[in-house]
Amino acid sequence: MQHVYEVDFTKITDVEVAGIDMNDYPDFCDAYIDYCLVDGVEATDEQLDTINDNTEFVYEEVINYLH
Repeated sequence: MQHVYEVDFTKITDVEVAGIDMNDYPDFCDAYIDYCLVDGVEATDEQLDTINDNTEFVYEEVINYLH
């Protein structure tokens, strides 16, 4: 049975991105969120899985990280 973990993306802060490969520009398909806080609490592995499933959010965070 697969569990789905709800994450309020508006409450995500202190994002740390990993797996950025500049040779993969502009897609950065290997990048992922390695750490973040959700409503002030460190995200669990399950929450990170859910967050990383949202490729649009991950891409936006990669761009923010690079700027």
